[in-house]
Amino acid sequence: MTSPTAQLREQEAAPRGTSSHPVRGINHMAFPTFDPAGTIHFYRDVLGLPVVQTMQVKAWGPEYQRDFVHFFFDIGNADCLAFFYYFGQEPYHDENVPPLLDLGRHVALHVDTVEDLDGFQKRIEDAGLKLDMRVMHETVESIYVRDPNGILIEIARPLRELAAADAVDAEVTAQALLDVVASDGEPTLDALWARKAELIASRVPA
Repeated sequence: MTSPTAQLREQEAAPRGTSSHPVRGINHMAFPTFDPAGTIHFYRDVLGLPVVQTMQVKAWGPEYQRDFVHFFFDIGNADCLAFFYYFGQEPYHDENVPPLLDLGRHVALHVDTVEDLDGFQKRIEDAGLKLDMRVMHETVESIYVRDPNGILIEIARPLRELAAADAVDAEVTAQALLDVVASDGEPTLDALWARKAELIASRVPA
């Protein structure tokens, strides 16, 4: 077995940017937003970062969870900056806000394979720690765990590569979200889906 000192020497001798562990960088960093229109305008229109993926999800997991839209901006090197918009939540005036903010702020590390993900789950459980959850999302499978500081860490492996169609879907979803938030009615996930269907139908040749 290689000693820790020998392992350290091997790492120091390795070319910069290479690593023996399976983490391949940041998959995404996530934050909550109560202003999706302002957020999309700032990152997409002002900074020029395209919306490349969205997830529209019915409430799952903890009882305080709410329907949400999770949207991702491309920040280069296959990394993303992501935001959660929870429907029906008012900042500073809702008892659900603190735990939702806690759940929405997290760092997602990228691994390539299910074996890598299983390996990290084993390391976590062998250390006597408890997974918060293991979830199969639309395009990734993830495990979640708290670090000693209480920070939520996600380890995610892609289920498939993102395609151009994902970016088109993300733009349509973003527009539907903007339209719903700007409308006189209450913003809901069902309203977003209805508006999204209208936008898709308008793109189909008669």
